Amino acid sequence: MTSEKTRRILWGSGTPRTLRGHWMLHELGLEYEKRPIGSRTGETQDPEFTKLNPREKIPVLQDGDLTLAESAAIVTYLGESYGAAQGLVPPMGTRERAKYYEWCFFAMTELDAHTTYIVRKHVALKEIYGEAPNAVRAAFEGFEKQAHVAHLQLTHGGPYILGDTFTCADLLLTTCLLSGFRHKLQLGDVLRDYVERMTAREGYKLGSAANQRP
Repeated sequence: MTSEKTRRILWGSGTPRTLRGHWMLHELGLEYEKRPIGSRTGETQDPEFTKLNPREKIPVLQDGDLTLAESAAIVTYLGESYGAAQGLVPPMGTRERAKYYEWCFFAMTELDAHTTYIVRKHVALKEIYGEAPNAVRAAFEGFEKQAHVAHLQLTHGGPYILGDTFTCADLLLTTCLLSGFRHKLQLGDVLRDYVERMTAREGYKLGSAANQRP
């Protein structure tokens, strides 16, 4: 029987942000319990969940007595704690670790919060947030511009975003680029080939299946 100190639970499913946690757990081959609650279903307002995350957002990871929100933080924590042998997060104090942070923050701001999430709010969730065609147009343009930076990096320094090794930064970047391709943005063959390589990984396939809403 699993004790509370070793129990691992991932809350959330059905979104690119929850996909990151599922993918990472499967990339590492870690056992965990799934709590497939969804956004805007009322489930994130349940008292049991709001005790874990008063922001009422998914995903949330419980790893023993640690509770952690924010997908990039979850992925980095898991990679650092359980993926050292795989090099999923570069060692602290190295230049590689600094570049790792650079690309993680780039993905989470330029390709997620500043662009993809704006599109999601005003296209997929326009009944809640209203239509904003100018904001959506600017978000698409911003995404394509910033994705080109990743295109340049992969062209001159690939096959992964930090060079020769798959890291959590690739996981975060891929989930963002997938959103761009779903919206049929013009991102080019280099990024398309990159995403195809990343999504061919067994960890992605298993994580994507685990992320499906019941």
